[in-house]
Amino acid sequence: MENFDPVGSWGDDSAAVDRTHLRGTEEATVAFLERLARGGSALELGIGTGRIAVPLAARGVRVDGIDFSPAMVAKLRARPGGGNLSVTVADFADVPVPGAYRLIYIVYNTLFLLLTQDDQVRCFENVAAHLEDGGSFVVEGYGPVALCRRLSNDQYIEAESVGGNEVVIDVLLNDAAEQTIRESHVSLSPQGVRLLPFVQRYASHAELDLMARIAGLRLRERWGGWNGVPFDSSSDNCVSVYGR
Repeated sequence: MENFDPVGSWGDDSAAVDRTHLRGTEEATVAFLERLARGGSALELGIGTGRIAVPLAARGVRVDGIDFSPAMVAKLRARPGGGNLSVTVADFADVPVPGAYRLIYIVYNTLFLLLTQDDQVRCFENVAAHLEDGGSFVVEGYGPVALCRRLSNDQYIEAESVGGNEVVIDVLLNDAAEQTIRESHVSLSPQGVRLLPFVQRYASHAELDLMARIAGLRLRERWGGWNGVPFDSSSDNCVSVYGR
């Protein structure tokens, strides 16, 4: 995407949307992660505004985080309970924190914000170096099959919301050869046009498993969602749990 700035694209506007946007799976996600934390500490990669980390910490799990967006982290620290979390502003692929964790996790499609296979593999390798014996690395993400269901001629345009003062349209182009999507949420209002662009490099569940093997990890569990439904060819979501 021309003139795309990965850090700049997750600035104040994106942080404001992320702070208020809930997916409806938060409670199930937190319960799933609490089970794997087993009283130990957790690290969220791409912690954002704390949609998952804050309620997980409220259950008594010590949660640290990494995010490359200062705007996202500022929103996190401003929310109740967010200021108690230790957050590092950095490239989460580097996992630049000391010590080891019982649980390291990355939710939604955040892993795919790393735009090359090398960076995604590097993330797995650095996670493995910070994982306690018996610990778990949890990765959530859609797969190519789920993406293709939404496409016509490798693209889609979808109305996200239509109101009296604002219309939001989701516009996406897919490059199957590069495993890359270029997407923008376009807001049209009396104040003008606002673009929230981003780029992702997606990976299949089989490719994620190979990345894990390169890092010395193995698949322990795989589900079609946080509520424990089986993963199959009809699944729109994929939750994978890796460990040594």
